[in-house]
Parts: sequence; structure tokens; C-alpha cells
Amino acid sequence: MWTADEISKLCYKRFSELPKRGKPEPGREWTLLAAVVKCSVSPNQEKGDVLNDSHAEVIARRGCIRYLTEQLLMAVCGQGSTVFCQGEEMGKWKVQSGVSFLFFTSHTPCGDASIIPMMSDCQSQPCPPIRSDEIIPNGTNEKAERVNLKRRAETQTDGINKHPRLEEPEKSEDELQCGGSLVENLTDSPAQAPAESPRSEGENVLTNVVLKQRDNALTQQSLQDIHRTGAKCVPGGPEDPLQPGLGYHSTGLLRVKPGRGEPTLSLSCSDKLARWAVLGFQGALLSHYLQGAVYFSTIVVGRCPYSHEAMQRALITRCSEVTALPAGFTVQPPELLQSSLEFAHSQAQTEHNHQPGKGRVSPCGAAISWCAVSDQPLDVTANGYKHGVTKKALGTSKARSLICKVELFHSFLSLLAVTDKSHLPESLRGKELQTYWDYKQVAQSYQQASLQLRSQAFPLWLRSDRDLLQFH
Repeated sequence: MWTADEISKLCYKRFSELPKRGKPEPGREWTLLAAVVKCSVSPNQEKGDVLNDSHAEVIARRGCIRYLTEQLLMAVCGQGSTVFCQGEEMGKWKVQSGVSFLFFTSHTPCGDASIIPMMSDCQSQPCPPIRSDEIIPNGTNEKAERVNLKRRAETQTDGINKHPRLEEPEKSEDELQCGGSLVENLTDSPAQAPAESPRSEGENVLTNVVLKQRDNALTQQSLQDIHRTGAKCVPGGPEDPLQPGLGYHSTGLLRVKPGRGEPTLSLSCSDKLARWAVLGFQGALLSHYLQGAVYFSTIVVGRCPYSHEAMQRALITRCSEVTALPAGFTVQPPELLQSSLEFAHSQAQTEHNHQPGKGRVSPCGAAISWCAVSDQPLDVTANGYKHGVTKKALGTSKARSLICKVELFHSFLSLLAVTDKSHLPESLRGKELQTYWDYKQVAQSYQQASLQLRSQAFPLWLRSDRDLLQFH
């Protein structure tokens, strides 16, 4: 059986093996890492062509959707999928017995899960804090200014404006590789983690007593403040009280992501992870082909400021009482674990290793995505477009990431094209469907589950403008 440290070690190792392109500059730039890991038992905006959300958790999930789409295509074509087997319903598939998916993130998800006790001044923020220059002056209608604003592309830059490197010459298709996310396989074979010297039962008991005493002392004496989150409350709902110390934030609220430049209406990673625990992470399109939603069995967080209580509240408790879900959907709370291993490119490690003369420490402006697909697994983007794209290529398929909405939709249409009409899922038969919006809306079970989630837990969930989803 795997451990949290084995998962984090596997993800860090895979990242280290990727090419240097798009990676943070050591000692100056930092970034976050997220991955979807497939576990199996050993037998022995711009109309969908821009990445509006480049947070690591979203990049990882989108890459996994690309991976699942290819696995479904292999299953439909009779090529043998390592994930899916035929379900009981016509045209439906289900996850094979013994296969599960876990989610890894090197840092606490932004939003509600990052509002945690601040035990010391030296801990890095789970996500960027609200700065004084971001506070809107008195007399300004903040809610009105946020409404109907949608980021064209969100980067993880802090006070710097990184754009695609438009000066580079146009490259060949081989050089402009696109891809998905860190989607890795893990089998229950012998553990790969370094061996640890065994502890006696007495040592373990003593350690637990010391840790409990330390936690009690921290709780009683050190909880004078909380980590700030740059994620702001969604328009139309309760606001943060912004009181000093522990009273700065309200907890349990939906939040839009912290970003730079044009404001964003993308929901925080905490909110999205909570949503995936009810609707599954497969999305509306793939739900046509699946007998049931696909859930994360476990969420592993790397070494960083962390609170199990905050993770439980943000990712599980808020949706725990959602009922009346259609067949194939359920509230599926993941197991929450933390690793003791820190990402080498974390903000804390980058600041620790920073050398004078290298410029100030800042977030890396690129997003790297890799997944275990047969064609073009690697994708590097900047400002929502493929890294290195030329001005001439903007607005064309060459500028797109293969995990933007348009490309994921085209992958789904390829799956549809190889499906024999007699084996089409019931939800896709006899319908004249053309756009991305059309195919999402006829996924009736998914839409019904989404409606129950919004009405019971997230009534203020922000939805994309329909006009932005009318692409082919």
C-alpha cells in the first residue's frame, strides 16, 4: 500500500524528469505542482481556446480528462483500456475494479482550505495575500465591478506581467508539443520510498504525547492570526469582515481565485475540489459515456502550511448533506493526507535558496502540463496560450493548449466519431447537437446532479456566459 510520501516523491520525480522549458528559474522563481495519479492493484474563454485558469489543480484535472478520453477511445475501439471496462448499460463504461485515482497538490488549495491558523511568521502563504493596494477605495461598488468580468488568461505572476514570448520564430509541430497533466500510474508493487528505521511502540507513544502537547500549546498561545487568502468572496454573498487577526476572513464561503491584471470569476481550487467530490472530476462530456461519476479516493498535500480541519471544512463538510442525486452520483468525500516532503520549487524553498543579485523572488509565469497519452503528452503555456507562440499564430489552433476547452471538446468529438451508432449512449441518440454547450446540456444526469449541488450547497456558484460556450 502506498503512503503520502511515496505519492509526493513519485510526483516530484516525474516533474524533475520533464524538460526545462517553462520550469521556474532556480533560486528566483517558485511554482506549485498538482497531479492526478492512477492507482491500480498489481496482479501479482476566448470561445474556449484560452486557458482561463492556470492553477496547478485545474491543469492537472484537465490533463486527466484528456487521459480518460483516450482511454475511453481505446475501450470503444476494442484496443483494451487500462482504466475502463464495459458497463451494464448500452454504450456505458465503468472504472475497472482495483483502479482508483488520487489527487496530489504540493500546496494547500487556494480559497477556503487556505484560511488556516498562522503558527509562525516564517510560514509561506497558502496563496497570495490581499495587499493594501488591492483594496477598492471607498465609494466604489466592488460587487458591480466584479460582475461580468472574465479573465482572458490567468497567470501565476506576482506583480509582474508575463506575456507569451511573441518574438520567437514560428516552430514546427514537433517543437510545439502540447499535452495534458501529471497523470501517473502507481501499482501496489514493492514500495519505492526510502526505508526508515523502525520505531518501538514506546517511542511512538512518546512521540504522539510530545506532538499532542505541542499542538495544545500552539492552540492556546499561538493562534493570534490566520493565513490570508487572495481569493475574494463571490459577488452577491457574504463578505469578509476584514477585522485584525483571526477575524479577517469568513470561512466556508465560495471565492474567486486570486489573480493578476483583469479580475477573474474562476472559482477557487478549494471550491472546485469540493464540487468534484459530488459531481466527479470527469466533467459533463465524458459523463455521457460513463455509468457513474469518477471520484478522487484520496487527496494528498505536500509539506506546507496545512490544517486538516480547514481541508475537511472546505472540501468535505460544505457538500456533505447534498441529497437527491441521480443514479451514478453520490457525495464521495476523499481521504485527506499530508506528506512530509516539500516540493523543491515551492515558494519557501525558493526564498531559502535565493541568491543576491538574481532579482526578487516571484512566481513562475509558465504552466507545465504532462499526461500519459500516446501523442504529445507535454504542454507548456504562458498567459493562456502555448509557450513561444508567435503573433502570426494567435487565434489559430497552433496557439492552443491541448487542455483548453476547444481541444478537449475536439477530443470528445473524435471519441464520438469512432463509436458505432448502435452503441451510442442513450443521451446522445437522435439529437441534433453541434456546439460544446449543446453536448454539455444534454448530459441530463450530470446537469441534474449539478443543479442539486448548486441549490443545496453552492447557490452562488458562478457560471460561464453561454455565448462563450457556443463553439464547434
